[in-house]
Amino acid sequence: MKRPARAATPPAAEETYARGLARASAGALIFSFPLLMTMEMWAFGVHMDRVRLALFLVITLAVVFGLSRFAGFRDTTDLADDALDALAAVLVGYVISGLLLGVLGLFSGDTSLRDAIGMVAVQAAPASIGAVLANKQLQAGSKGRSREDRAGYLGQLFLMAAGALFFAFNVAPTEEMILISFKMTPWHALALIVASLLTLHALVFSVGFAGQEAHESHVRAFLHYTLAGYGAALSVSLYILWTFGRLDGGVSDTVRAVVVLGFPAALGAAVARLVV
Repeated sequence: MKRPARAATPPAAEETYARGLARASAGALIFSFPLLMTMEMWAFGVHMDRVRLALFLVITLAVVFGLSRFAGFRDTTDLADDALDALAAVLVGYVISGLLLGVLGLFSGDTSLRDAIGMVAVQAAPASIGAVLANKQLQAGSKGRSREDRAGYLGQLFLMAAGALFFAFNVAPTEEMILISFKMTPWHALALIVASLLTLHALVFSVGFAGQEAHESHVRAFLHYTLAGYGAALSVSLYILWTFGRLDGGVSDTVRAVVVLGFPAALGAAVARLVV
């Protein structure tokens, strides 16, 4: 007796995971490529203090793990899966960064192992973030309520900080950021703070963060999301500038540099739900 045809089975778990890794590799390439072509990033990999670099790698891993909870390159069910995805994303980031640096001829016979590891480690940060965000950015036709919609208030602040980190990291290594801060007067800095807050507040409302519908007015939303998000953006900016050794001047220079970098960081925090 002929058996009835069975319904089509879903893709095997291995095939689904392989597709996730392929998207992660594409995300790592797309998100990291601009910085891979930046001379300052190559220099930081060679000259950055190794203690700061080690701390930077730990923080990057923590951020990638947090992002895997909300926007990983595959659907997960528990913390163990999220941890495995985070490690996979970091590994993809290192592999893609190392391959591209090699293809671009940035490793030579004179490049020491210490310098090569440093260059790959610095470049792997944006690549790892791109890898973990690849599912949301590159997968077409995703359905259902996204995991970030279920994040609580602290989760929303984390996403804003992650968006700030991603945007700020793309411009922080450049000399232009420091040059702009040197040219600014205190009045320019105050105007930029106001512009950052207004832009952040407008984008938060247009994007629509989860939970903001509970707020009855712009005032409460401003206090709960805009000020908190800008505080996260400034904190991220301060840390990144410290990591790259950009805080060697006085207090006034430091404040201006943080305010300047805080503007793109605030934009990243504002559109975190679109990027993350």
